[in-house]
Amino acid sequence: MRLLSLILLLAAFVCKGQFNPSEIEIIRDEWGVPHIFAPTDAQVSYGLAWAHAEDDFETIQQILLAAKQMMGRYQGPDGAPIDYVVGLLRCEEIVKEHIDEVDPAFIKIAEGYIAGLNAYADSHKDEVLIKKAFPATLNDIFKAYVLQLAVQDGADNLIRNLFDGNMDTVDFETKGSNAFAISRSKTTSNEVFLAVNSHQPLEGPAAWYEAHLVSDEGWNMLGGLFPGGPVIFHGTNEHLGWAHTVNYFDKRDVFQLEMHPEEENLYRVDNEWLELEKRKIKLKVKVFLGIKIGVKRDAYYSVYGPVVKNDKGFFAFHMAVFDEIRAIEQWYKMNKATNLAEFKEALSMTAIPSFNIVYADKYDSLFYVGNGKIPFRNPAYDWSTTLPGNTEETIPQGYHPFSDLPQITNPSSGYLFNTNNGAFNATAAADNLNPTNFDSTMGYRAYDNNRSYRFMELIDQYDQLSWKDFLDIKYDATLPDSLVYWIDLNPVFNLDPADADSAAQVLEIIQRWDKSARVDKIGPAHLNILYRRLASKSGEIDIKNISKEQYINAVKYVRRYLLHFFNKLDVTLGEYQKLIRGDKEYPLGGLPDVIAAMNNNYMGEGKVRGSSGESYIMMVRYPEDGLPIIETVNVFGASNRPESPHYDDQIPMFLNRERKRMTLDIDEIRKNAKRIYHPE
Repeated sequence: MRLLSLILLLAAFVCKGQFNPSEIEIIRDEWGVPHIFAPTDAQVSYGLAWAHAEDDFETIQQILLAAKQMMGRYQGPDGAPIDYVVGLLRCEEIVKEHIDEVDPAFIKIAEGYIAGLNAYADSHKDEVLIKKAFPATLNDIFKAYVLQLAVQDGADNLIRNLFDGNMDTVDFETKGSNAFAISRSKTTSNEVFLAVNSHQPLEGPAAWYEAHLVSDEGWNMLGGLFPGGPVIFHGTNEHLGWAHTVNYFDKRDVFQLEMHPEEENLYRVDNEWLELEKRKIKLKVKVFLGIKIGVKRDAYYSVYGPVVKNDKGFFAFHMAVFDEIRAIEQWYKMNKATNLAEFKEALSMTAIPSFNIVYADKYDSLFYVGNGKIPFRNPAYDWSTTLPGNTEETIPQGYHPFSDLPQITNPSSGYLFNTNNGAFNATAAADNLNPTNFDSTMGYRAYDNNRSYRFMELIDQYDQLSWKDFLDIKYDATLPDSLVYWIDLNPVFNLDPADADSAAQVLEIIQRWDKSARVDKIGPAHLNILYRRLASKSGEIDIKNISKEQYINAVKYVRRYLLHFFNKLDVTLGEYQKLIRGDKEYPLGGLPDVIAAMNNNYMGEGKVRGSSGESYIMMVRYPEDGLPIIETVNVFGASNRPESPHYDDQIPMFLNRERKRMTLDIDEIRKNAKRIYHPE
C-alpha cells in the first residue's frame, strides 16, 4: 500500500509539473456544465479528465478497468467475460503495434488526459475502485478506445453469437440516432440549422457527458463525449458542427476455418496447413469476501483474426479496429477544423471505424458521409455471410480511401438527414446517391426506418422552415402512416374487433390511436406491450409470418396485462413508461423509432423505464455573423453523483422539451460562472 501511494504521488508530481494545473481553469455554469480553459490543448485535456472525474469517476474507472482486464477483480464472475474479450481482441497488442502511428501532437493531448485522471485518483484515493488500476498509462487509455469502438461496432454481440453457434444472427435494433441539417436558403431566419440528437443509453459507459473545451491554441468546442474521452465526439465550435448516428454497413467479417481432419489446431490456407496461435488469457476474479483467484482461458488466433470454437467448427473474425487506433486523434482534428475543407481533411484519415456524419457550418455548407473504415474485399465472394477461411482470396487487402465512401455536399434540396437509415436516402430524391455507384462489398444497405419515413413526411410540408418548425420536427413523436418495425404491426390496425372477443376494447384503442407517443396518449403503451409479447414468442412463432390468430392472442394478452397491473384498459403512456433517476420517478413519453425516440426495459409492476434514446440534445443556429446560437439539454444533468445538485436538475427541461442556452464566448461564461477553480 505504501509503495502504491509512493508511485501515485510520484506520478502526480511529474504530471502536475508538466501540465501546471494552476494555469487550467474549470468554470462551472449554473447547470454544473464544465467549461475548461487553459493555454494549451494538452492542459485542457488534463482539466477535462479532472472535471469529468468529479462528476462520474466511477464510470470512467470502469472503462479503464475493462481496458486493463480488471473487471473480474471488480465485479467478480460477471466481469470476467469482459476481461476475456479484451484479451481475445488483443487490445494491448493492437495498441503496441500502432501507437507509433499516432501524431505526436495528439499524444500530448492523451498524456494530458491521463495526467489529469491520475492526479484526481491521487487526490481522491477513497474513490479508487481497484488500487492497482492507477497510475493509468498512455497505453491503457488507447486500449480503452480500441475496446469501446470494437463494442460500438458489435464485437460483443459477434463474439457471443460465435460462441453460441449463431453465425448468421442479425441485430434487429430499433435503437438509433437523429441528425438534421438545414441550409440558409431553406430557413425563414437566414440561418443554418443543425440538430445533434444521438440516441444513447441514459446511463453507463455509453451515456453522453457535456463539456466545453477552450484553449489559446484555437480549441473552442462544445458538445458530448463518453467517459474516458479526451475530446468532444460531436457538437459545435465557432465555425462548424456535426452529429453522429450509428450506420450499418459490413463492419465485421466472419470466416469458417477448414481444420485438419487429424492434426489438432491445424487449418488450411490454400495449399498450406498453418497452426493456430494459442495463448493463455490470465484472469483475476473476485469470488468471496474480496478473495481473488487466478483463472486461465485459452484463446486462438489465425491469419484471419481471433478464433472462436463452437459446435459447428472454428470461426475467425476481423474488424477494422484491429488495424487502427487513431480514431480519437481524428475526432480531435475534427474539433479543430474551421471549415469544410479542413473537416474533410480530418475525415480523410478514415480512422473512425463507423458512424454517419451530418455536418453544417456558418458558411452555409452542408455535408453528409456514411463514414467507415472498410477493407477492400474480393468481389468473387458473398461478404454478407460467413466466408471460407481456407484461402488468401478472402483475406482483405488494405482499406478504401475516404473518397470511396458515400457522401453528399450541399444538396440542392437544402437539407440533409440521417436517422440510422441507409446512406442512399440522405436528402430529397433528386440529390440522393445511386447505390450502384459504390462497391457492393462495402455492404451499405438501402433501407429506411420509421424515423426516416416520418422525417420525409414532415420535411415535404415545408418550402422553408422557421426555428419553431425545426424544433417541431426534432421533437416529433408520431409514427409514420405505415410501420416498419422488425415485427410487422400493420395488420393489427386492420383486424376486426369482433374477432378479439373480450379484448375488442383494447384493439379499438390501438386502432383509434393517432400513433403519437406523447406522454398523455392512450395507445402507445398498448402497442409496446403487444410488440414485447410477440417478440418474446420469436422462438415459438414465425415472426415474419404471424397469423391472424397469433395477433389476436397478443391483443388478448395486452388486455390481461393491463387489467392485472393497472386495473383498467385506458392506460396512458406516462402511467406505463417512467424516467427513473435515483428514487425519483417521472412519466416519460417516446417509443422506439419515433423521432423523439425512447427505448425501455421492464422495471416491475407492469411498468417500463426509459433505457436509451433521447438523451443529450444540441440544437444549433449559425447566423451569417457572430457565434453560433446553441441550445442543449442532457437527460439528467451534469453529474452522476446523487449528492450533487446537478444529478437531476435538467430533468424538468428535458421532459418539457426545453433547452438551456449555451455559448462559446469564454468571457461571457466567466462573467456568469457559478464557480471557477483549478484542478488541484
